[in-house]
Amino acid sequence: MASTTDDADDVVVRIRYHRLPDRLDIFRQRLVHRTPDVVVTLLQDTPMPRPLRVDGRTVLEDGAPAIWFTFPGAWHDVGRFHTPDGRFTGFYANILTPVRFLGPDEWETTDLFLDVFIDTAGGVHLLDEDELEAGLRDGAIAPDLAASARREADRLLRLARLGHWPPAVVRAWTLQRARAGRGVSR
Repeated sequence: MASTTDDADDVVVRIRYHRLPDRLDIFRQRLVHRTPDVVVTLLQDTPMPRPLRVDGRTVLEDGAPAIWFTFPGAWHDVGRFHTPDGRFTGFYANILTPVRFLGPDEWETTDLFLDVFIDTAGGVHLLDEDELEAGLRDGAIAPDLAASARREADRLLRLARLGHWPPAVVRAWTLQRARAGRGVSR
């Protein structure tokens, strides 16, 4: 994992992303950096059936690039979102089960409904509480798993409001840097 490789453009990871109760999305993203603490991937053209809006502002839409940060053992991942023309729109965390690595370039996780977004002005937003409540009501998510999701979201919200989240590695990987693939290690 510590050696550098020059063929990073050829390395694609496959992410099995479960959405409760029974949906599975498979994402293929270009690997741009890997250490024991974080895997950074680039999704050059995000497939979106409808734009993601926060407080009336579009923060991610079909065809827009996103840089994804997967932290082994964490109950979230982080996306660095952009407009289709590359303008940064904010940081987004999916609250999810810790990633289970199936191999070096394939993993899976389950979305736990809640999301945290930090906009470019520093505003911190908790998203999709209604989806979590509906999942609980419908039996799509167990109460203990929902409680874990809330704890993680609360932790990220608290850290973000103190200016301690997202971590420095997320701030360091700009879209330009990810597209260039600099710092690729395996």
